Amino acid sequence: MKKTGVLQLAGWAALMMMTGAAQATTFPAQPVRLIVPFGAGGITDLVARQLAQQLGKELEQTVIVENKAGAGGMIAAQAAQNAKADGYTVFMGTVGTQVVNPLILSKISYDPQAFVPIGMVTGSPYVLAVRSDLGAQSYAQLVNLARQEPGRLNFGSAGIGSAPHLGVELFKLIEQVDVRHIPFKSGGEAVSAVVGRHADMVMDAIPVIMPQVRAGKLHALVLADSQRSFAAPEVPSSAELGSPELRISSWNVLLAPPGTPQEVVVVLGEALQKTLAKPEFKTQLEQQGSQVYTGTQDEYQNFIAAERSKWQRIVQTAEISLE
Repeated sequence: MKKTGVLQLAGWAALMMMTGAAQATTFPAQPVRLIVPFGAGGITDLVARQLAQQLGKELEQTVIVENKAGAGGMIAAQAAQNAKADGYTVFMGTVGTQVVNPLILSKISYDPQAFVPIGMVTGSPYVLAVRSDLGAQSYAQLVNLARQEPGRLNFGSAGIGSAPHLGVELFKLIEQVDVRHIPFKSGGEAVSAVVGRHADMVMDAIPVIMPQVRAGKLHALVLADSQRSFAAPEVPSSAELGSPELRISSWNVLLAPPGTPQEVVVVLGEALQKTLAKPEFKTQLEQQGSQVYTGTQDEYQNFIAAERSKWQRIVQTAEISLE
């Protein structure tokens, strides 16, 4: 009986291994859900929808974008963390969900480090712009104006702790200026406030800022990156203006729920890398002001560690916190 039991157990283990291998081989056998932590129309949503279309082709399955906005991305992150770990739910992580929220919130409803990284996706560098009648036609003029009259100028953002907020806080720290913060409910509202002369400056991604610049309603003074962008070649980079530390982008990373099998993650990762390597996909992203990011899981961890160190310093200096 004991021998028979051992044989049965061995047979069961072999069957389970074969079943797992078969699942990996057939994955995905149904549509994949991509949870996005913000509403439609923003840079993260825009990238997610373009990614979903191309990723679906590589997976030979439909990838459905599901927007779950609210609470600084926590609603979406919690939903993704609690989803079944079978590869049929993935999450578009951002600087907010993966780095900033744990720094500014006393309690969060998910664990950013519990997710399984599939791969980096994109980064969209930010543009600092001012209202057209401010009297600052260059970055240097803006800095001088802010230094001459500390506390007079203000800036709008998508809310306390948002990436646009932290971007201007980084500007303040680097240039040693005092500029007041006016939080709004969204980046679009902040831009509209500057266009309507209710605020002086704003920082956000190229697709959000540049239409208003080209309409003559805003002046774009600097791109917070190491080089100029194909989508906004007329805007000088912070590096060429002598402020290389002024670098901020709205980056995205594709993540899987905790416990997702490694063989499934490999399938998703290979499909992602093939998607990112497509010339037409890269061109499409570059035209809207985004850059393709690639890298291994180890490189992702190093990237996150560097971002956490960078923004922790900004958060502490600016004394940013939320309950």
